[in-house]
Amino acid sequence: MTRFLCSLQGRLLAGLAATWLVIVGILLVLAWQYGKALVDEVNLGHLRDESSLIADGLAEKVDRRFRALGRLEAGLQGVSPDRLGAFLEHNQVLLEWFEGIMVTDPDGVVLADWPVVESRVGLDTSQTEYFRMLSHSPWPYVSEPFVGRASGDKLVLMLVPRFDEQGEFAGVVGGMVSLTQSGLFRWLEHGFLGAGERVTVLSASGELLFHPRRSSSVASSKAYNGLPALDLALAGWEGETVARGVDGDSTLMAYRQVRPANWIVKLALPQEQVRAPLGDYLVTLWWAWLVLAVLLLFSMRWLVRRLLEPLHRLERQIAQVGAGERRYLALSTNMDELSQVAGSFNRLERERLLALEHLQDRQAFLDAVLGSTPVGMFIADLKGYLNYLNPALLDLLGLDASSTPGEWWERIHPDDRQGTQDMWRHSLLTGNDFMRQVRFHHPGGVTLWVEVHASQVRGSDEPLGFVGMVKDITERRQQEALQRWEAEHDPLTGLLNRRGFERRLEEALAEYAKTGTPSVLILFDLDHFKPINDEGGHALGDEMLRRVAQVVAWEVRRSDHVARQGGDEFAVLLPSCTLKQAGEIAESLRRVVSEVTVVNESKVYHITLSMGVTAFQEGDDAVDTVLARADAASYEAKASGRNAVVMVDPDKESSIDALWQAGLSKRE
Repeated sequence: MTRFLCSLQGRLLAGLAATWLVIVGILLVLAWQYGKALVDEVNLGHLRDESSLIADGLAEKVDRRFRALGRLEAGLQGVSPDRLGAFLEHNQVLLEWFEGIMVTDPDGVVLADWPVVESRVGLDTSQTEYFRMLSHSPWPYVSEPFVGRASGDKLVLMLVPRFDEQGEFAGVVGGMVSLTQSGLFRWLEHGFLGAGERVTVLSASGELLFHPRRSSSVASSKAYNGLPALDLALAGWEGETVARGVDGDSTLMAYRQVRPANWIVKLALPQEQVRAPLGDYLVTLWWAWLVLAVLLLFSMRWLVRRLLEPLHRLERQIAQVGAGERRYLALSTNMDELSQVAGSFNRLERERLLALEHLQDRQAFLDAVLGSTPVGMFIADLKGYLNYLNPALLDLLGLDASSTPGEWWERIHPDDRQGTQDMWRHSLLTGNDFMRQVRFHHPGGVTLWVEVHASQVRGSDEPLGFVGMVKDITERRQQEALQRWEAEHDPLTGLLNRRGFERRLEEALAEYAKTGTPSVLILFDLDHFKPINDEGGHALGDEMLRRVAQVVAWEVRRSDHVARQGGDEFAVLLPSCTLKQAGEIAESLRRVVSEVTVVNESKVYHITLSMGVTAFQEGDDAVDTVLARADAASYEAKASGRNAVVMVDPDKESSIDALWQAGLSKRE
């Protein structure tokens, strides 16, 4: 895929596909946005028409029942109260529209009913809202829902007022209509616009009369409380809107008034259902356009390949020129751009061949000069790559002509490699000279010290690269290292001499002043050493000094420093050591040195140590202060009988903290 996109053909096709997808995406988004508004508008129109039809249908059904009750009321004029029951039974055809009929007197007392329900006759209805309404109004009225005494169903009363021959109010005639069993709402059970459509009928007070998802009783109306559109409809508004429904989803709604019953018809359709066909259509359209895009890509690929065929021929000829199979391009095409490219390439190729000839001559001269010099030389470009190493340098480093530039860096000692690379990069960036001494691993197994010096070469004020020289300085470095070692070490014992020891003592004292790191100094000389020199000679004395130096060096820690100060005086520096630990080390040294012997003419010579131990203290501003304190302690040990360790108490200057094995020397 990456290789395909790197070609001109691939980029053209990818750009075409991306453009097509962007255009299709924009069109689909615009279609979705415009289509949603259009679909909502069309469906709101349908809801307006359907809600009007439903409201008109309910109004017609209510009017029919009112007319039937009006005819019944007209027939009741002149009928005596005791004949009302028989009269109602005679008109039981009205039960097709009502579940029951009742008649009251002017005081609201039920005079008769049909079918007869126990305790209904004689019931006082004067305090009901419908009786109070009809007693002051000549118009028919529909009551609020209530639960029937006999059936237990939700009912409403459709009532008309009764009048006598003088036109005075004589009571009411009412028909009971079941909200769940009668045919008043049954025809609304099925939606007109689909399964998601819902028809709801509510009373003027917001009481739910009909809902298609109800159980055997009418569903609760609490869920409808607080809907803004419903509040407007209860106040008499009719119209359509898009709002949140009872379940919280966006819904298309239409409200209409059923004037004869003072009811409200609400027709709702989920917006998701309304827009589903539009979404399905756009998905189908997307796949159709995608298939069309694939077909278009294949056709465009063929067309682009045909159009780019001259460019491919140009590419093949350039490759042949690079491989040496031909000298110049010979491209026959009617595309002016490609002809201009071919002409420019041929001109540059002629100039390149001429420059190459001159460069080869100069390179041959340079190779002859560098190859004949006995000094190691190299040439690097501005990026730091070594382009040339002369035979002297290859021989010095043990490399051959096939060695890669990376092998040069890999053979530099790991401790010197990072610093050398950092300095080389700095020289490449700034143009400054590069000079550094590094250790180099020779393939023969030895490590060389070489000095590398490189300078930038400039031509016509432009940098061309770097030329460098490499010299073998291994012998010089070894001689310098030997001289440094001899300057700080005693040639007889191999221990540090006074100069080397005092330098390390100064470093430890500086560290103590800076960080508070504790260190301890031990000074001692050899007891009974003079008889060895006098009786056995200096050779025997030197042998004793070497043995003492050996056992002391073995007994102390690797981080400690042991020195021969001169004659038979020795010193030990214990960095990062407490006075208590130093006392244990000093006692160990005293014990092992007392076991060292030399023999001359069958006589065995022993020596012991008089040791002074002191730790760095506050106020120690020079090594002489510490040396003087330790030296005084060693004299104190010698004065106390030799073969002893005296430690200076850091809290009591110039006092003796402890005498170790003071009486042991007498026993030995």
